[in-house]
Amino acid sequence: MAYLVTIFAYLILLFVFGLRLTKRLKKKEDFLVAGRTLTAPVLVGTLLASWMGSGDIFSVSDLSYNHGYSSLIGSSGGWLGIIIVFFIAGRVRRFGQFTVPDILEARYNQWARVLATITTIIAYVTIVSYQFRGGGWVLNIITEGKISTETGIIIMAVFVITYTLLAGMISVAYLDIFNGIIMITGVFLALPFLIHSVGGMDYIVSNVTPRSHSFLGNMSWVQAMGYFFPTLLLALGNSNMYQRFFSAKNEKEAKKSVIGWVLGVIFLGVALQSLAVVGSSYFKGLEATEAGKIILLVAHKGVPVVVGCALLAAIVAIIISTANSFLLVPATNVIRDIYMRFINPNLPDKKMILFSRLTVIILGFISYSLIFFFPRILDAAYAAYTVYGAGITPALIAVFFWKRATVSGGVLSMLGGMATTIVWEIINKIQGHLPLGVPAIYPALICSLTLLIGVSLLTPKPSPDKWKHFFK
Repeated sequence: MAYLVTIFAYLILLFVFGLRLTKRLKKKEDFLVAGRTLTAPVLVGTLLASWMGSGDIFSVSDLSYNHGYSSLIGSSGGWLGIIIVFFIAGRVRRFGQFTVPDILEARYNQWARVLATITTIIAYVTIVSYQFRGGGWVLNIITEGKISTETGIIIMAVFVITYTLLAGMISVAYLDIFNGIIMITGVFLALPFLIHSVGGMDYIVSNVTPRSHSFLGNMSWVQAMGYFFPTLLLALGNSNMYQRFFSAKNEKEAKKSVIGWVLGVIFLGVALQSLAVVGSSYFKGLEATEAGKIILLVAHKGVPVVVGCALLAAIVAIIISTANSFLLVPATNVIRDIYMRFINPNLPDKKMILFSRLTVIILGFISYSLIFFFPRILDAAYAAYTVYGAGITPALIAVFFWKRATVSGGVLSMLGGMATTIVWEIINKIQGHLPLGVPAIYPALICSLTLLIGVSLLTPKPSPDKWKHFFK
């Protein structure tokens, strides 16, 4: 009962705070980019909270069950990506727009905007879908089955959709500070209690899943890099990140925030990994579709109740903060990058906010319907990372690092990366296994980079007007 009371108290607190923030909505900048007022501490909190999601709870658990600390290979791709982002954060803020498609149209053309929007919707509604599933698992486990997973998913979906449409980026950003504190407190508090509860380090070392390789665990290099590269590419192209940089008070605040963000992601990521590894030594015999629940089982049965309540609050904070962030971005893309760009560019601010809220509801429903396409959160996470990473990131990074990239190269790169991923995942779903046993990231990234580089070198150089704004 204590677990359920903790979760619902937390959700009520978020909802009340979100309602209060709706009074601050006066123009589209408030809903989309928090009025461009965010300072570095606020940015660190919201970047950390939006990056740490169900993938870090459930995919980490899944991988840790079979590979131990070797699954940090996947997480380290994200860490490297964030470090690289440090060098472009200030330039992103200087550009002063709203979305990643804004950047891509300015550097390439309107088709780049359309492709980026489509790719973002596909990837981000998939990411939101497994946040819903994770929330359903939480409610199912803490009520010991009294709330079914399906009912729990619906409850979580309704809450996330409602909360996101209240106050947009204002509510997301400022609540993420609170969420970040809860995450750090719950995770770091639980770890020493868990180590003591399972019987100490000797027990843990003796009971973790045996590994065939000290570095790779039970993975091959192909599998390991199949986790590393999608996470790296998502970090480099993450629309949530760019939208937060656009929300920064100035360039300096945007750049400063990346330092705190990468440190927070590394420390919290390793702590979550440790919970999963220690938990895997204690909760044994889980089926493949259940292995992702290890950290939830730790919170419910592996630590004292008070500590478990704190950890569960952290888990829900991670789920909620990621779900509303990844729901807000594609809603923004639909309204700003499609409707306002091609249909009604003079849409008044009040109607823009209304239409964005309606889009949040529609995309939330689509996310819910996708839950049943991927039975494992691990599979859904890396499919989403790949379609976004291969479909957008190469062309987007070229904006800031390669003056020679041309319109044709950028647009075809995006189309090739997105299409290859989708086809590969459909074949995987039909056959029941990956084509040739190869993760989608390999053919998708090769296709995307080949088109970007090859077509750019075969077409005339772009004029300085296309790239000069991004190299100041």
